[in-house]
Amino acid sequence: MMQAKRLLVAEDEVALRDFIARNLRARGFEVLEAETGLEALALWEREQPHLLVLDVMMPRMDGLEVCRRVRERSTVPIVVLTALDSERDKVAALDLGADDYLTKPFGVEELLARMRAVLRRAQWNAAPPAAGVRRYGDLEVDLEGRSIRLRGEEVRLTPTEFALLEQFVMNPGKLLTHRMLLQRVWGVEYGGETEYLRVYVGRLRRKLERDPTAPHLFVTEPSTGYRFSPS
Repeated sequence: MMQAKRLLVAEDEVALRDFIARNLRARGFEVLEAETGLEALALWEREQPHLLVLDVMMPRMDGLEVCRRVRERSTVPIVVLTALDSERDKVAALDLGADDYLTKPFGVEELLARMRAVLRRAQWNAAPPAAGVRRYGDLEVDLEGRSIRLRGEEVRLTPTEFALLEQFVMNPGKLLTHRMLLQRVWGVEYGGETEYLRVYVGRLRRKLERDPTAPHLFVTEPSTGYRFSPS
């Protein structure tokens, strides 16, 4: 029998947290609950859940700070919940390492869809890519081994960063449109959330480009998408 996924739900609104937790438990997940940011951080350190669901507005450390601290040490998938709906707030959450973002109010099925998507990215695909290490100058990419090295040093990527890099590496030189990348990495229900790509391509550039301000690997095609140009 497959082991149940252990999730951490951090939300200071008791009724909402209870609603989320009950629905997730009914679907076979093991759920840890936290009411404050500090409690969430302590539970994550002690229990090592497979996924974090973090509300932004929590007492004793907000969800964005929890996200930042977790991301310094771990690639665990993170979904952020918030009542704020501005692009600036979305970008702030993504830039701190959140894998996805859900605005209140939301339905349980919508939350489940986001969670399943980020958990899939944290695992490996049913049909793994071709074996072998691919070298692009001082960058080495081993898709099958999920290993990235830059100038001989290992680079740690989150599951979402790795899934996005995989799309680029498997399609060198090809134009990958915004919609194509969003649907292949985040899911078929995505298509117009270009801020996700702007943030995550920026994260890949900071981690893998020699000069992120003058990228030569991950090239922007204005108003269209991106192109991986290893040559």
